[in-house]
Amino acid sequence: MKNTKIHIPGFIGLFIIAMSLFVAVFAYFLAPDGSPFANEMHLELSTLKPGSEVSFLKVKHNFVTETSYIDKLLYGEKLSFKAVPYSSVESVDNKILYTTYGTLYQNEIELDSVVGNSLDNAVYSRVFYLGTDKYGRDLLSRLMVAARISLAVGFIAVFISLIIGISLGLIAGYYGSWVDKLIMWLINVVWSIPTLLMVIAISLALGKGFWQVFVAVGLTMWVEVARVVRGQVLSLKQMEYIQAAKVIGFGDFRIMFRHILPNIISPIIVISAANFASAILIEAGLSFLGIGAQAPMPSWGAMIKDHYSYIILDKAYLAVAPGMAIMFLVLAFMLVGNMLRERLDVRA
Repeated sequence: MKNTKIHIPGFIGLFIIAMSLFVAVFAYFLAPDGSPFANEMHLELSTLKPGSEVSFLKVKHNFVTETSYIDKLLYGEKLSFKAVPYSSVESVDNKILYTTYGTLYQNEIELDSVVGNSLDNAVYSRVFYLGTDKYGRDLLSRLMVAARISLAVGFIAVFISLIIGISLGLIAGYYGSWVDKLIMWLINVVWSIPTLLMVIAISLALGKGFWQVFVAVGLTMWVEVARVVRGQVLSLKQMEYIQAAKVIGFGDFRIMFRHILPNIISPIIVISAANFASAILIEAGLSFLGIGAQAPMPSWGAMIKDHYSYIILDKAYLAVAPGMAIMFLVLAFMLVGNMLRERLDVRA
C-alpha cells in the first residue's frame, strides 16, 4: 500500500522552486534595479550596509529609449535618465547645487538639465535592502536576476542529458550484444572522468559564455540517466507485452519509445531532480572559476568569487547571500527528488 502521508519537506522544496521560478521570470519587474543585468553601477556607493537609503538626482540623458513589455521582461529596461547619488542638494536661481554622495565636492548643473525641470520632480530615494556590492550595484537585484542563470542551466542541461541518456540507454538495453558493450564502454569512460574536470575541458573547448555552460553541463550528466534506463530496459524487454509487440510486427523504435519508455519514466523523473541540483552546483563552480557566465551577466558563483575576500571582514554577507541562494535552491531540488522517490516507489 502506498504511503499517503503528506511529505512536508518535499512540499517546502516545491514552494522554494516555485518562488525561485517566479522571481527568475519576473526579475526585472520585481528587482529594485531593473536595468539590463541589474548592472547600474555607482562606485561611490560601494559596499553599503543592508538597509541603506540613498537619495538620487535625475539628470536628463541626451536620448530617451522606449522599451516594450516583452523586452523589459527578457532584458530589462535602461534608465531614461542618469541617476546621480547625492548627500545634499539645493536649488539656487536657475541652477541646482548638489554634493555627490561620499564626497565634499559641490557640483552645479542647470535646472533644465534635470528631469521635470524642477528639483521636486528630479529627486527620489532608494533603499538597498541587502546593501551594494563592491561596484555599487544593488545586491538584491543581482541575486534575483542571477536566479535566471541557475534555473536556465538546470532546465537546458537536464534536457540535453535526458535526450542523450534516454536514447543511448534504450538502444543499449534493447539491442544488447556488441551494441550494449560499445555503449557501456563509452559510459564507463565518461563515468571515470571527474565531472567538474570534464565540464571545464568542454567549456574551454567551446569557449567561455552563457550558452556554452548549458552544453558543457548537459554533455556530462547523461551517464547516470543512460545507466538507469539501460537497466530498466533489460528487465522490461523480457515482459510478455513486449514479446507480443514484437510478434505483432511493431518496429523496434515504436516498442522502445511507446511501450518501454512510458513504463520507466518514474526513475527518470527522480534522476532529473537530482541532476537539476547538480547542474546548479556545477554552473556556480564554473562561474566561480571564471569560465561560466561572463560579466556583466550576474551569476551566484561569480558573485561569490567577487566577494569571497570580504568573508573575513565585516561584509561577509556579500559572499554569504549568493551562497545561501545556491544552498536553498539545491536543497529544494533534493527534497523534491526524495519526495518523488517515495511517491513513485523508486528504489535506489
